[in-house]
This record gives sequence, C-alpha cells and structure tokens, in this order.
Amino acid sequence: MMNVKRTYYFMVVFWLVISSCSTKKNTILFHDTPQKGTIYISVDESFKPVIEQQIKMYESSYPEAHIVASYKSEADCFRDFFKDSSNRLVIVGRGLNAREERFMIDSLQYNPGWNAVASDAVAVIVNKNSQDTLFSLQSLQGHLSGKLNRNQSIVFDGLNATSTVRFIKDSILKGEPFDTSVVKAVKNSQAVIDYVASNENAIGFVGISWIGNPEDSIQIASLQRVKIGYIKCDLCEGKPYVKPTQQSLLSRRYPLVRPLCYIIKENYEGLGTGFISFLKFERGQLIFRRAYLGPVMDFDIRSVKINQALPKN
Repeated sequence: MMNVKRTYYFMVVFWLVISSCSTKKNTILFHDTPQKGTIYISVDESFKPVIEQQIKMYESSYPEAHIVASYKSEADCFRDFFKDSSNRLVIVGRGLNAREERFMIDSLQYNPGWNAVASDAVAVIVNKNSQDTLFSLQSLQGHLSGKLNRNQSIVFDGLNATSTVRFIKDSILKGEPFDTSVVKAVKNSQAVIDYVASNENAIGFVGISWIGNPEDSIQIASLQRVKIGYIKCDLCEGKPYVKPTQQSLLSRRYPLVRPLCYIIKENYEGLGTGFISFLKFERGQLIFRRAYLGPVMDFDIRSVKINQALPKN
C-alpha cells in the first residue's frame, strides 16, 4: 500500500513539473506594457528613415517606452526573429510564407501575427549629370543580366541578403542571375546614394524611404547629388514613364511597389503590440503619409470654404 501511495505521489509531482515546464516554454515573462518598458526589434535597413520617425514619435508619446531598433538586412532580421527568443518584432519587406507560419506554430508555439502597414517602393537613381533617366522593366533586366550597357555599373545595398536585392530578383530578373561583373554591392542604402553621386555612369536601387521625401532636409541634399529615374508603366494606358511618388505608389502605376510589413510573436499586450497598433492606426499612418510612402489607412479629403476677407466687427 505504501508503495502505491509513493508511486502516486511521484506521478503527481512529475505531472506538475511537466505542466510547469510546458507553461514556461510557451510564456516567457517580460516586464513591459504598451506604454512602458524596453523592447529590441530588428528592422530592414531600407526602411530606416521612416521607422526612426515612428519610434521617435512613439517614445515622445510614452516617455517610459524604449524601442531599440537594429537596422540590418532582411535575412538577418528573419534570423533574429526565428532564433533569438528576446526578439519579438521585425519590420521587413514581406510577410511570412506558409512554411514559416507552420514553423512558428509548431516549433515556437506562437500564432503568427503579420500584415502590411504601408506601401514602399524601390527607386532607380542615377548621377545628377546622367541623361539616362527613363527605364523599362525590360531594359533594367538587360542591365542586371549584363546583356545591355555593360559599361554602366549597378549598385545595391548588398548582393544576397537584402530585401531590395530579393525584390528586384523576383520582380525584374524573374529567376535569371545577376551579372556580377556589372552588379556591385555596398554596405547600406546611404552608401548606394554616395556611390551613384560619385560615379556618373552608375545606376542604383534604393528604398524610396531614403530619397523620396521632398520635405526632408537630408533627402533634399541627396537629390542635389542624384536623380530619381522614371520607369515605364506597361499596364497603364499610353504606357507612360512614372516616377515613384506617393500618388503612383497608391495607384500602383509605379511598377516597383512593395509592402512594408511587421511580424510579431508576442502572446500578451506588450510594447511590441502597442507599437504595432501605433503603426496601423491614425498617428502612425499619418507619419507614413508625411514621409511620402503609401499608407494603408484611407484619409478623407474634405472641401472647405475659405473666407477671403476677415469679417467686420
């Protein structure tokens, strides 16, 4: 009888230990809320200018909240997200695929949360002295594969791991390889701008967040050194050449539009959840709009009557 009781006791203790371990596996304790605490996130470097604005505004609204962003390649962001338990949020140029979603559910014990919060674009930039500012997707494909104008160098913010490289491979090359004798890699987006500004015969690809805001003093200075190219819209009536403006992003007339997405693995109301809510709704969307990206929230424009003269007392 004593052995039966002892066996029963050990079985209960074993079950409690296993339950406790299972709970701890699925719920990592963090000490933050949507309004305070510290969170470390990874952000695609091509979105750095606008995300810095978003973080600055969020932290000014909630002084006890601290969002520490590391700006890196898209591949490194995903590596952080899947392998670093302390990384609960990444901001990148695509959502999760089916295999990645299944991995999150089966291996990380999280129901994945992700969506687009804005439209971004990849801009083609040339030296300020270049006369070649009109491109088609076919001509860009010829440049990238080395079949056209091999005397022109093409520069990216990295060759293998960045969202810009992946997007151009998918959208323009469609499986064809780069010609590495004409395609060059530099450290980051700012280095792309600097390279094109210093080489008259260069073409660069850079996120519009770095070059498309005509009210940002740093970007205005960059536009004194480089020019933004126009790309032919094959799907538009008349097939015009279109520049990556906010209007052409929203209307999808510009051919190289991509999403700006968040991916989160936070199973409670924490700082990551609070920051994502900020990006998704009015204040964050207005920041995307003022950065000349394409917000996903519609903003109504109302007609107002303006008095031309002040009324007399």
